[in-house]
Amino acid sequence: MLQLDIHPTGRHFLQIPGPSPVPDRILRAMSLPTIDHRGPEFGKLGLKVLGGIRQIFKTKHPVAIYPASGTGAWEAALANTLSPGDHVLMYETGHFASLWQKMATRLGLSTEFLAWQGADAQLPHAPSWRRGVQADLIEARLRKDTEKKIKAVCVVHNETSTGVTSDIASVRKAIDAAGHPALLMVDSISGLASADYRHDEWGVDVCVSGSQKGLMLPPGISFNALSPRALEAAKAAKLPKAFWAWDEIVEMNKDGYWPYTPNTNLLYGLSESLDMILSEGLDNVFARHQRWAAGVRAAVNAWGLPVQCADPAVYSPVLTGVITPEGVDADALRRLIHQRFDLSLGTGLGKLKGRMFRMGHLGDSNDLTLVAMVAGVEMGMKLAGIRLAGSGVQAAMDHFSSHTAPAALQKAA
Repeated sequence: MLQLDIHPTGRHFLQIPGPSPVPDRILRAMSLPTIDHRGPEFGKLGLKVLGGIRQIFKTKHPVAIYPASGTGAWEAALANTLSPGDHVLMYETGHFASLWQKMATRLGLSTEFLAWQGADAQLPHAPSWRRGVQADLIEARLRKDTEKKIKAVCVVHNETSTGVTSDIASVRKAIDAAGHPALLMVDSISGLASADYRHDEWGVDVCVSGSQKGLMLPPGISFNALSPRALEAAKAAKLPKAFWAWDEIVEMNKDGYWPYTPNTNLLYGLSESLDMILSEGLDNVFARHQRWAAGVRAAVNAWGLPVQCADPAVYSPVLTGVITPEGVDADALRRLIHQRFDLSLGTGLGKLKGRMFRMGHLGDSNDLTLVAMVAGVEMGMKLAGIRLAGSGVQAAMDHFSSHTAPAALQKAA
C-alpha cells in the first residue's frame, strides 16, 4: 500500500531569504492557460513585463530576461562583456560573492578578490563576511592598475548569505575617481524590489537579479539590466555564448518576443508582481522592508545575540543573520525549529556553516507573519537550552505596534 507523507495542518512558515513566500494573487496569475509564445497575446505580455521591469531597475535601457536562475544571469553578465584571460576585480562580502568569483575563474577569467582585512572577535575566520564593500579599497587598487588591465569590477548589492547591503553608488564614485574604464557589474539578486537600487543613477553597467526574492515569484526567471557601455563591450567580447547572448534577445524584445521559448506562465506571474509593486510604489516597498527588518533586529537584540552584519549602516532590509552562541550548532537549531514548528530558516553558508542562521523578511509577509517567525525561533532556542537575555517576541510586538506602517501602506478601511 502506498505510504503518503502526512502534511501538518496550517500554513508552513517559509522564512528563508528566498525563495520568498508567493502571494496568492501571483499564484492565480500563473495558473492562467499557457499561450502561444509567438502569438499576438504574448507580444503584448512581453512588452508589458519588459517595460515594467525597467521601472523596477530604474533604467531606461534594455533588461534581458532569461528562463533561468540567478546563477545563469551571473554567467550571462560575464560572458557577454569579457574575453578569455581578462582580469576582473571582485569583492568578498560573503558566500555568493565567492560563488560568482568561482564562476568567473571557471569561465577562463583572471580574478582578483579584495576583502576587508580587519579583525573580528565573533567570526575571526570570516571578518569580511560581516561588512559591506569598502569602496576606498577598490579605488586604491584601480589607481595602481596604470595599464588598465582590469576590465570589470564585480560586487554584490545585498549579500544573501550575511544580511549586508553594500553602497553601490560609492563603488561607482570610486571607479570614476580612479579614472578607470572598468565596467561595474552588480549582483542584486536578493536586493531588487526590496532594497533601494538605481541602475542608471548609480552608473551600473550590468545588474544581475532573479525572480524568487523581492519580486515574490517562484525561482525560474533571471535578469541582466544593461547599460550602453555594456552593450558596446559585448560587441568585442570573446567569451563563448549562444543562449546567453544579448544581441538577439534585445532585438526580438523590441516586439515583445524572445529568440527561444520563454517561461510563459512565470511571465504571467511577473506581470502581476509588477502591478503589485508599482501600484504600491517602490519607495513604499523599500520603507516596508526597512520597517520589517528593524522589528526583527529588535527581537535579536532583545535575545542578546549578535546580528551577523556588524555595521548598522548597512543592515539588510531583506534578511537578518543571527550568530549563535559558541558551541551551539545553528543547523541543529534550525532542524529543531522546523520539526517542532514547521518554520524554515536560512542556513549558514560557506564559512558561516553551523555558526549562524538567517531570518527572511520579504515576499508575502506582514507584521503578524514576522512575529510568528520570531516566536518560533524563540521557542526553539529555549528548547535547545540557549539562555536568552529577554523576549524577542515582546520586542518585535513593541516595535510593530509603536512603528505603524505609513498611511500609504495601510489598507483602506
